[in-house]
Amino acid sequence: MLAIFDCDGVLVDSEALVVKHEEEALNHAGIPASFAYIVDNYVGLSYDKMAEMIEADFGKALPPGFFDEVQRAALAGFPEHLQPVQGLAGLLDELHCPRCVASSSALSRVRLSLDVTGLSRHFKPEHVFSAEMVSNGKPAPDLFLYAAQQLDTDPSECTVIEDSPHGVAAAVAAGMRCIGFVAGSHCSAALPSRLKAAGAHSIATDASQILMSLEET
Repeated sequence: MLAIFDCDGVLVDSEALVVKHEEEALNHAGIPASFAYIVDNYVGLSYDKMAEMIEADFGKALPPGFFDEVQRAALAGFPEHLQPVQGLAGLLDELHCPRCVASSSALSRVRLSLDVTGLSRHFKPEHVFSAEMVSNGKPAPDLFLYAAQQLDTDPSECTVIEDSPHGVAAAVAAGMRCIGFVAGSHCSAALPSRLKAAGAHSIATDASQILMSLEET
């Protein structure tokens, strides 16, 4: 069995840090997207897909390089403020099955996130995958299928750990089992039901529940 971890909101508690910058930048650009709206609608997407959806939702074009600037501002605070999601370091210490990372974020951001939180030691560099590596990001299945292919594992033998409906939908479309994880600081009370509705096979509210669920497969 291969465990495929999303990064933001699953391994590292980055979503609240980043969404704050996204909200401020969007509001400054005349797009009245609240923190909660961004979390509910765009978390789990690549910035290319997020920009496409925002422009469609609000009928307003974003300036060129908009999210490049947002990401630079957000990542500047990672070394000081970014932490692993509670319990993830211990989970990875105890987990003995093959594992990888498959994230919608840029590869440079994923590697920075793993490095500053000390989680990079748990993943081989060649087993960290980004939406940059495939034609279509989440909610398309491409990234998860690519990760499985790279580790020579059938999709039916993969379990994905995800915190967003878009990510869950991608895992389901890839024919993989999916655990919805709701321990990040951005998670709302409604998120478990939204993940279940997207197709999550189970919901974990803490890292120990992920470990138990993985050990059952």
